Amino acid sequence: MKGVVLAGGLGSRLMPLTAVTNKHLLPVYNQPMVYYPIQTLVNAGIRDIMIVTGGNSAGDFLKLLKNGKAFGLKHLNYTYQEGEGGIAAALSLCEDFADGAPVCIVLGDNIIEGNICQAVRAYRHQGGGAKILLKQVADPQRFGVPEFEDSRVVRVEEKPREPKSDYAVIGVYMYDAEVFEIIKTLKPSKRGELEITDVNNAYIERGEMTWNELKGWWTDAGTFESLLHASRLVAETGANKMESVNANHA
Repeated sequence: MKGVVLAGGLGSRLMPLTAVTNKHLLPVYNQPMVYYPIQTLVNAGIRDIMIVTGGNSAGDFLKLLKNGKAFGLKHLNYTYQEGEGGIAAALSLCEDFADGAPVCIVLGDNIIEGNICQAVRAYRHQGGGAKILLKQVADPQRFGVPEFEDSRVVRVEEKPREPKSDYAVIGVYMYDAEVFEIIKTLKPSKRGELEITDVNNAYIERGEMTWNELKGWWTDAGTFESLLHASRLVAETGANKMESVNANHA
């Protein structure tokens, strides 16, 4: 399995902080934001990782991360997204990198208390299709929200006014190589973007979607409030905690 960290976008909700740098280079407590999703992948045994970035500060990722030595990696891959085409458009840039292998995608502003080792192991045994990670939240209308029939996800609705559950689809996704063919069939949403929710619903319609519930806390860090909240959580409890037995390499 290969890993992808999506760290592009303009970070407009964090202006003026992002007037001179990429959102994902801002600090969350004692580390740059992008460190957390990379560590999430590394903790799950994923060593072949691509960073998707964009904007005027893309070169700063190379200066900060280099080849990933701080994470025990020998090499990091980078690609550049022009403009803001959405999460699915950013992922489409990784088709050659994936080279037919399954991919685990983590959004660059997602920070978790624990790890995704169990979900990655389950997906490897699944043998194909897709897996999303869910978390119960107090404000699901801010996120993609799953609709359930029994314990099966039958649809994901993006930022619904009347959520059909109190779960949110967090920014961790696992897909087989078919994801790139699915993305090629998508049409831009009203926001003018290729939506990852449409990708998830395509897998649901195929009957190839599973899900795991994330243990421990999770937050994004894309607003002033959530950036402060994330820093407090990390300072108080730490992030990316590992199981007692490390996962095998994916």
